[in-house]
Amino acid sequence: MAQMARVYVDRRELPQDLQALLEDGLSPECTPPFDIIETAAGVEVLMDLPGVSGDEIEIMFARNVLLIAGRKLPRAFDGGRAAFHVAERAFGRFGRAITLDGAFDTDAATATLANGELRLVLPRQAERRGGPIRIPVRTP
Repeated sequence: MAQMARVYVDRRELPQDLQALLEDGLSPECTPPFDIIETAAGVEVLMDLPGVSGDEIEIMFARNVLLIAGRKLPRAFDGGRAAFHVAERAFGRFGRAITLDGAFDTDAATATLANGELRLVLPRQAERRGGPIRIPVRTP
């Protein structure tokens, strides 16, 4: 199967206008893991976002680039000060950019957040570019 998704590790590789969307006050501090799954019906992106609420996530799709950005806040501690003995979890702002090949029905796209997992579904649609389009000739 041909590669249909590319993850942008370095945002400088993105087109200028898409860089601006990601950089709007966003300096990534954490990188939540995700899976990209291609099916006959489309593409699914599953991202681990435990402790993140839906209003902290912004999803955009432009020029075949999917942008997922948001903020993962640390849990508040009871009693004020706390000393960490082990700190492995990452918190802060995040931004992920993925370019996807093909045509997608963005009007039918869905995003759900349940049990700490974001599930984004982009249904595939028939490619509109490059195919012949018949234009009927009318006679008066």
